[in-house]
Amino acid sequence: MDFFKYIHAVGTGVKGNRDLTFQESKDLMQQVLEGSAYGEQIAAFLLGWRLKPETVEEFRGVVESCDMFVKKTEVPNSIELGYPFDGKVNNPFIFPLAAKLLENSELNLVVVGDDLTPAKKGITLKETATNMDLSKNIYYFDRADFFKEMHDLTPLRMRLGLRTGLNTIEKLTHVASSEYAITGVFHKPFVKKYIDVFSHRYKRLALIQGNEGTPELFSKGRLWISQDGNVEEIIVDPGHYGINYTKSWDKITLQESLEQINNPSNEFLKLARLNAAVFLFVAQKAASIEEAYEILNG
Repeated sequence: MDFFKYIHAVGTGVKGNRDLTFQESKDLMQQVLEGSAYGEQIAAFLLGWRLKPETVEEFRGVVESCDMFVKKTEVPNSIELGYPFDGKVNNPFIFPLAAKLLENSELNLVVVGDDLTPAKKGITLKETATNMDLSKNIYYFDRADFFKEMHDLTPLRMRLGLRTGLNTIEKLTHVASSEYAITGVFHKPFVKKYIDVFSHRYKRLALIQGNEGTPELFSKGRLWISQDGNVEEIIVDPGHYGINYTKSWDKITLQESLEQINNPSNEFLKLARLNAAVFLFVAQKAASIEEAYEILNG
């Protein structure tokens, strides 16, 4: 279909806008990734799509199209950690510490990095992963290598400067064919959206109210587990485990972030242990978060 028809569907206002079908969404994303649509057209569509706003059916079509381009490398016994690509502003990444705590658990962590995308101007996972020695159970994938077509959209997205529907669907790539996955959500309505779009790809999918939209818990929050069509909601409170970590509200530099990871405080290390316990629980290596935490506590 002519790409202009997709722009027309999302960019003519409340009375003229319409939702796209699964096949239309799949086709439009294929055109975007193949480069057959002009940059101006892509930007216009992404902005209109965000304002319309996007539907689950549209997300499903876009994700299926993306799957056609992703070059997969299977990682057995793995959990995919779905991070946003706009980085972290105020707090360091915790996955490197969690991985060290999980080295004897036979659970591999899959993470994906790329150059910065809108809208936060944070420290990216790629900057963190490529500036430190990672544990052997971390499998880092650079999107420029396995999904270059999406990577190549980064300059356009940065010029647009706004969050779009791509921010929602890009965190879970399924690049390693992991059976388990966890990603962060800001708002509860997105829990159902993620479950409706992604749960069929995983044996168990988890959503968590993570720090700065990541799958990392820094304070009391909710964890949702989706499996076999059922959703369980769990409250996770670091205070329950005697953790008194105070997250930062001030912007930190890459070097400050790396320093906190390489030389963690006792409270930050305990917080990493709790996050590792959550990963173990999601991956069905423990019957509860409490049991997983005790296992990791020695």
